[in-house]
Amino acid sequence: MRRLLAVALVLAVAGGCSGDDPTSATKATSDLEVVSWWTSGSEATALDVLLDAFRRENPGVDPVNAAVAGGAGSQAVVALARRLRGDDPPDVWQTFAGRAVRGYADRGVVRAVPSVVDSASMHPTILRSLLRDGRPYGVPTGAHRSNVLYFNVSVLAKAGVAPPAPGYDLATFHSDLRRLRDAGVTPLCLGARDPFTTVELFENVLLGSVGVDGWRDLTGDTLDWRGTRVRSALQSFGELLGYADPQAGGLTWDAAMGKLASGGCAFGSMNDSAYGELVAGGGREGADFGAVPFPGTGGAFLAVVDVFVAATRAANARNAMAFLGVIGRPEVQTAFSRAKGSVPVVRDADVSSLPAYQRAASADLWTLPVLMSVTHGQAMRPEFQEGFYDAVQAYVRSREPDAFADALEDAVARDRVPPR
Repeated sequence: MRRLLAVALVLAVAGGCSGDDPTSATKATSDLEVVSWWTSGSEATALDVLLDAFRRENPGVDPVNAAVAGGAGSQAVVALARRLRGDDPPDVWQTFAGRAVRGYADRGVVRAVPSVVDSASMHPTILRSLLRDGRPYGVPTGAHRSNVLYFNVSVLAKAGVAPPAPGYDLATFHSDLRRLRDAGVTPLCLGARDPFTTVELFENVLLGSVGVDGWRDLTGDTLDWRGTRVRSALQSFGELLGYADPQAGGLTWDAAMGKLASGGCAFGSMNDSAYGELVAGGGREGADFGAVPFPGTGGAFLAVVDVFVAATRAANARNAMAFLGVIGRPEVQTAFSRAKGSVPVVRDADVSSLPAYQRAASADLWTLPVLMSVTHGQAMRPEFQEGFYDAVQAYVRSREPDAFADALEDAVARDRVPPR
């Protein structure tokens, strides 16, 4: 995760001024460059939903899909940083809500977009995650729930394990994993070639241990990283890793979900991008796979919110703003969510046509506390996010709680140093 510090340094020197709606001050063009990291089957389909919706309303413009492969933007963020340093920004690019989008706004490389954000309709927690000085600086495509556990229905049935139901707890999860291992089944899928998947798994365990109030302590820099709740989470996380697929290190997140779908393993935990990938691969919810909140976390919606931002110095500024305006519309959010596995973040989107899992996830988004993910750089600054990754990897190697706490305390100290 050294790339995170590199990005922070690049943004610190990438200048510009964060202007307002540029459409009245720029000439019309016929181009638009869109940078994202959506390249898997379900991701590419979902991105096409956005591009097609834009084309329908802007028939004279040819949007360029400049996606860069790499889970959670691991390569796209590096390529973007290089371009920002060279004063060659794409017109619009993908990032995450919260600290990620505010970091770009702080550096002046993206513009405020109040003219294309429906503040009255957007989920209030997610709207706040886009604001700097009271103005929004990006438009979300939807919200993914990160604290989700998936399972292969037939694999569990063959091993005599009952499928999880609401209220599924961590003790039962561990017991089921043992039974699966004893039955000769790989208990837990993991796409550890994409580092974020391991960190997401720990994040889910941590949320189950500390709860909503503890998560707020975490984001407020007051969580005791040497306390019993964190130690309990680490112990459980370490035990879960013992059930993980031995081939996890060679699998990307989507390959791991494909393995779950084919019966190569029983369980998998990830944000519900996995849901979109399972459906895109032909999986049938309820018949082939199921999904429940990760054990112990059913009282919260841990959100991963993808956001598109417009460059302050976009070559095609009018088209950039038009693209952002399109992706925030209720009908586009619904169509996008159907492909991606996410849920709309605007209140007037009709989710009645979405599958059962997504309808339930949408209901939870609007009724449960919505928390921002640390894994995806939403809840904390990049210095802390990097330390979080380092701490998880230190624990994976050593299984030493103190090594984990040392790394996190160092990250907290870095996070408290104001950016230059």
